Amino acid sequence: MVWIKGGQYMMGSADKEGKADEYPLHKVRLSGFWIDATEVTNADFMKFVKATGYVTTAQKSENGQSTCPSGSYVFNEPMQPVSLRDNSAWWGWTEGADWLHPEGPKSTITGRENYPVVNVSWDDASAYARWAGKELPTEAQWEFAARGGLVNQSYTWGNEPVETGKPKTNTWQGNFPCHNNGWDGFKGLAPVGSFPPNAYGLYDMAGNVWEWCKDNYDANYYRSCADHLMRDPQGPSTSFDPYGIDPSVLEKVLRGGSFLCNAAVCKGYRVSSRMCASTVSRSEHTGFRCIAY
Repeated sequence: MVWIKGGQYMMGSADKEGKADEYPLHKVRLSGFWIDATEVTNADFMKFVKATGYVTTAQKSENGQSTCPSGSYVFNEPMQPVSLRDNSAWWGWTEGADWLHPEGPKSTITGRENYPVVNVSWDDASAYARWAGKELPTEAQWEFAARGGLVNQSYTWGNEPVETGKPKTNTWQGNFPCHNNGWDGFKGLAPVGSFPPNAYGLYDMAGNVWEWCKDNYDANYYRSCADHLMRDPQGPSTSFDPYGIDPSVLEKVLRGGSFLCNAAVCKGYRVSSRMCASTVSRSEHTGFRCIAY
């Protein structure tokens, strides 16, 4: 883990590329905390499962422990160009896809011990964190750490576009979603630490996998923070997603983008980008890291 000294910063988007939920910029002051240098890996999660016998959300219904269907969302690369308005063209629910079988029941994590664990829900990530004596980071902690001391920059490395210069992180290059040219060296997940760290020594704070945060998601939350200094904010008490199917479902924040992010559809690798999902949601490009005090 890496120690992040407390400090004050402006949270949110300082450029014009952000979505509505990234504005306005607002002042946040944080106490110091430790944060994992990398995303939690398959090897890390395996230790947890072996020690506790934990069964993930994606696996529970297979054992009759849940009303949720077994499996997870897995990326399916189309054979030809498709409309970018319908993500079902490249996302498919796959029975048997879980953290041990990232792309489906015939896949395996053998040889991928140093890859980020995926297909884990917020509930799974929280259970791991408790076992490890840690917590999930708040959204404010995550962004502060990701910025690495940079002020009002678009990315964890500064303002240089992601595909300018040398590869900086694991994202999608080429024609999304039907052709990834692999310019950054990977066409799918990458082992943790495959790219240079930010100024705080943290790896993959942009790209590779979206990372769960502790906070509830509220699209309007930043507006309530605009006029005063937020000290160690824990996020809103409830969640609100204007595009959600069921407003009664509690949704949590995810940060950082993934290997599927491409400027044509998603710049999730921008340091202020936000995403949300229910606590039982899981997918091939979702993982997490932890913090401690």
